[in-house]
Amino acid sequence: PMFAGMDGSAIENFSCVIYTISLMNCTWQAGRDAPGDTQYFLYWQNSRYDKVTECELYIKDENGRNMGCRFQNVTIMTEKAYFLVNGSSKVSLIHFYDEYIQLYKIEKLMPPSNITVNCDEIKNGCVIQWQRPQTSHSNKDKCFKYELDIKYK
Repeated sequence: PMFAGMDGSAIENFSCVIYTISLMNCTWQAGRDAPGDTQYFLYWQNSRYDKVTECELYIKDENGRNMGCRFQNVTIMTEKAYFLVNGSSKVSLIHFYDEYIQLYKIEKLMPPSNITVNCDEIKNGCVIQWQRPQTSHSNKDKCFKYELDIKYK
């Protein structure tokens, strides 16, 4: 059967975040009933036209078990990316876990750049300007909303 494997052996709390434009970290926890010798492997596909590849740089715990993956040069596509984590153990079969994620939804944006403040005492006002955050997938200004928090000193 497709879902062969011991109940509670699949990973839990899978989550990914993209930061600094093109870096991505994914992490998970071992299944609560997975045997102690279980090793996990992550495979992903950025879009349905890409090939499926295994994680190149695993994040390991103190027992050498894969608990996450670091990715470089990630490009955010318009489609969903597919993630699959399976496991192997000498003791029992391990359930796999899979998920589709829209990468732009997990991106932590860089701060706006080139912030300038020009104040005019005569007109009693200031002009504050900035450039939108760098991102790998959108260069549309209308995609960004900003909030200014001005504290008077």
